[in-house]
Amino acid sequence: MRWDNLRLTPDRANSADGRPPALFELAAVTRTFDTPDFRGMTFHEVHAKSIISKVPAASRVPFHWTINPYRGCGHGCVYCVWGETPVLMADGRTKPIAQLHAGDALYGTVRQGNYRRYVPTTVLAHWQTVKPAWRVTLEDGTGLVCSEDHRFLTGRGWKHVTGAEQGSARRPHLTLNSELLGVGRFAEPPKESADYRRGYLCGMIRGDGNIQTGSYQRRTGGCYDLRQFRLALVDSEALDRTSRYLAQVGIATTEFTFAQASETRQRVRAIRTATRDQVCAIQWLIEWPVAPSLDWRKGFLAGVFDAEGSCSRGILRITNTDPAILSWTMSCLASLQFDVAVDRTSRPNGLTHVRLRGGLKERLRFFHAVDPAITRKRTIDGVAIKSDARLKVMSIEPLGLDVPMYDITTGTGDFIADGVVSHNCFARNTHTYLDFDSGHDFDTQIVVKVNAVERLRQELAAPRWQGEHIAMGTNVDCYQRAEGRYQLMPGIISALTQAANPFSILTKGTLVLRDIELLAAAAEVTDVGLNVSAGIVDKELSRLIEPGTPAPDRRLAACAALNERGLPCGVLMGPVLPFLTDSPSQLDRAVREIAVTGATHVSPIVLHLRTGAREWFEAWLRECYPDLVAAYAQLYRGRAYAPASYQAAISAQVAELARKYGVGKASPARARRVQAGKPDASAAEIGAASGALRDTQLTLL
Repeated sequence: MRWDNLRLTPDRANSADGRPPALFELAAVTRTFDTPDFRGMTFHEVHAKSIISKVPAASRVPFHWTINPYRGCGHGCVYCVWGETPVLMADGRTKPIAQLHAGDALYGTVRQGNYRRYVPTTVLAHWQTVKPAWRVTLEDGTGLVCSEDHRFLTGRGWKHVTGAEQGSARRPHLTLNSELLGVGRFAEPPKESADYRRGYLCGMIRGDGNIQTGSYQRRTGGCYDLRQFRLALVDSEALDRTSRYLAQVGIATTEFTFAQASETRQRVRAIRTATRDQVCAIQWLIEWPVAPSLDWRKGFLAGVFDAEGSCSRGILRITNTDPAILSWTMSCLASLQFDVAVDRTSRPNGLTHVRLRGGLKERLRFFHAVDPAITRKRTIDGVAIKSDARLKVMSIEPLGLDVPMYDITTGTGDFIADGVVSHNCFARNTHTYLDFDSGHDFDTQIVVKVNAVERLRQELAAPRWQGEHIAMGTNVDCYQRAEGRYQLMPGIISALTQAANPFSILTKGTLVLRDIELLAAAAEVTDVGLNVSAGIVDKELSRLIEPGTPAPDRRLAACAALNERGLPCGVLMGPVLPFLTDSPSQLDRAVREIAVTGATHVSPIVLHLRTGAREWFEAWLRECYPDLVAAYAQLYRGRAYAPASYQAAISAQVAELARKYGVGKASPARARRVQAGKPDASAAEIGAASGALRDTQLTLL
């Protein structure tokens, strides 16, 4: 198990050796399994060492103890593609997504000016799952095997593979004739066959090598034969490949420095041999073939491009003065169906450029089909994503089987999958305490503390426990989907009720209504605070930023049902998103809808961008609202919290609107509480009065 070091062992029962505190018992993991009811999710049922957790002093929250029966949350979405899908790497080559690792450099995209452009980025996390496979076929023949949740970039924004126009499955999705952005499917890389290697040596050595042969007169009299080969290059990648290919056919070369580096010039390395037989073998290797194979042609193009080619300002060309080299270059390009232009100069030596037509789509096809060695010539940094590739969706069909799928988290939030811009999972810096990754694992690796109720009863009965308030749902939602299966909360509520221990619950889930009678019984013997999180009342925006949670109106309906039952329930109006949900009209609508529920209070929470949440939100912002990226950077300035003045202004507006709409004054629940002589405990218990957030910010995201 990946978290063995977090188990309780005999020598760590009272450990003070500086190791992390044990989280689980010695025989912690009872079972790990997947289930069709929660497709794509893995449950780890564990025996926790403890269940009541101390809140770190550094946390800006007004409570000290919490219970988290789950680790990880099933509210999020998953985006996956088939393991063989080629991904565009930062060196211009491709690699199957299944073979990627954290730290690998690859291409993503960012919006700069009027265009989205290719930029290098890094793999932050990589994982595998098994999901039903779908095939998306494009007009140019590109076939993308992925899950139905995967998203691709189209001319009209990001689209899921499947979705609906209405109902619970409604979301932006691909339809026939949707047009994806990119260059289309990548060419197959060449096989490093003997013919390919010989073609590469021919192109490289004829293009940039030097072979001297002849008979020379000695000063002392007599003649001698000279046979000498030398190849000098600035780029070590091409020199190393040439040396390796020669060595594979038994030709050993010696490396030396041809020219030292200076302030204006890089060091030039070279290889050479003066052995007669070896020079003769090189001459034989680079002879023009009578019937060249396709592998030889690909190798020749790679070699001559490394020797005489360039790719600058979007123009790929191969330059030479030798008519034979130029003729073979054009013949090989034609055999691969490349369209070229021949630009002849007026120089006396007949210098001629063979220029590739077709833009980035054809340049990438050239790089992938022939695989030149020199990386710097293959860069597409800053190139705009515009192409005449035929990328309309022709079909979207299920394959009828589950296959291994892979996904990554990158610094830009996307990557290039088989020539099209592909979305990846948002990263959240949670779950890493168990060596799970911060993206997909958080959503799909759900740790369930199956002994939570038993452990809670023991801890509540311990003499050292002083009966302090316990907050639930402040880190991971205790009423997420998994609770419907494990039903831990009824036992937890019952244990707290029997101990008359005060507690509060914050949730985005409507499953809390299942336990409404248990909560009512608890409220008879102790203070129970209930709060529903519903900060974004706009359904479309909520679906974008909280895709796996119940809709805002359903959450507010749960709040109303709790209040009708006589259980005071407030609303944490969070997160308030600067420039998206903070206008006077939007705040007015939100508070007005909250007031209808009979909420005992409404507490605004401005978006909090701690590590992990920041990466998730910034990637989402670049995708959906790129025009606001600069505004957020200026407002937050790298901090986790918005400025205190901004928070105070939002709190003041919401407090005024709460007074306007009578939040906390007209609800039947509050009237019953007042008649019974009980104070509004929930607001005091979690510091949720609207004015309380002027100087402090609760953590929601």
